[in-house]
Amino acid sequence: MKDGKYTVEDLLDIMKTLRSPGGCPWDREQDHSSIRRNMIEEAYEACEAIDLDDKELLCEELGDVLLQVVFHARIEEEAGGFRFEDVVDGVCRKLMVRHPHIFGDLKLKTGTSEEVLENWDEIKRRTKKNETAASTLDAVAKSLPALMRTEKLLARAKRAGFELPGTEALTDADEVGRELFLTVARAQKGGVDPERALGLAGDRFIQRFRRAEELCGGFEGKSEEDRLSAWEAAAENG
Repeated sequence: MKDGKYTVEDLLDIMKTLRSPGGCPWDREQDHSSIRRNMIEEAYEACEAIDLDDKELLCEELGDVLLQVVFHARIEEEAGGFRFEDVVDGVCRKLMVRHPHIFGDLKLKTGTSEEVLENWDEIKRRTKKNETAASTLDAVAKSLPALMRTEKLLARAKRAGFELPGTEALTDADEVGRELFLTVARAQKGGVDPERALGLAGDRFIQRFRRAEELCGGFEGKSEEDRLSAWEAAAENG
């Protein structure tokens, strides 16, 4: 143990030691798959610290999240793949590319967060070669919790110019919570896994969205009537 502050370089060295011959047997046995769940758990614990507004706990949990990043990077480096430095390089370049109004020549028209997010989505679509709106929905990770994934799917569909028809806005958080809770309870009584059911519903939404987009020739610039007509036709063709 040293008297001063440890740095990221120290963390990388410690992980290298743990994974080296003569290091920790448990650490040496791990691979990407075996510690996959750890990444999820540590991220959730960091989120809980945020919810609790516990700064000391948050500092600790962010360290645990960073440990997972270093762990995976070390595993990959040993396999002859990317290194931690590549992870850092990639995210730095991504941030600079997606903030052209800060690191480039782009001039914002309104200077609002909404405009920044629109630019971010457009740049992300181009860099990831998402040529259609449906491909941006495909890019939403299936490994996300089903409810979170559903929110992202609907948000991306909306940004593409499509909102799910026949839905009324719910503004009471307590009411929303009760409805969700009761839906889960009813699913359990019927022997249905609500997480899996919602995930499958998300898959079906993407499939129908893709068919509707093709029938409509893209949602951008189309009237609401055209979008709804394509949505209904997609159900009939599915």
